[in-house]
Amino acid sequence: MESNYNERAQYERAQKRVKEIKGFYGNLTAYIVVNIFFVIINLLTSPEHLWFYWPMLGWGIGVVFHGLQVFNAMPFFGKDWEERKMKEFMEEEERRKNEFK
Repeated sequence: MESNYNERAQYERAQKRVKEIKGFYGNLTAYIVVNIFFVIINLLTSPEHLWFYWPMLGWGIGVVFHGLQVFNAMPFFGKDWEERKMKEFMEEEERRKNEFK
């Protein structure tokens, strides 16, 4: 019985991970397509005033952080930090419950 539970939990974690990776690649694809469109529009309408790099820069920063998070490359606020913080909160809540008993 416990084996089934562990397999199910593993499957759900893997499924969540695949969904996160697909989300990142969807974001990256949209970033590339939209920014190509911005470059074309900018160069066709006002080549003397280049503005396309501003949305490219802003959205690019977001894409980089999204990739760092999805691929667990965050030097801070990574999975280890998240798990430690959750454990800390759970222990704190348990301690508070025991105080009122």
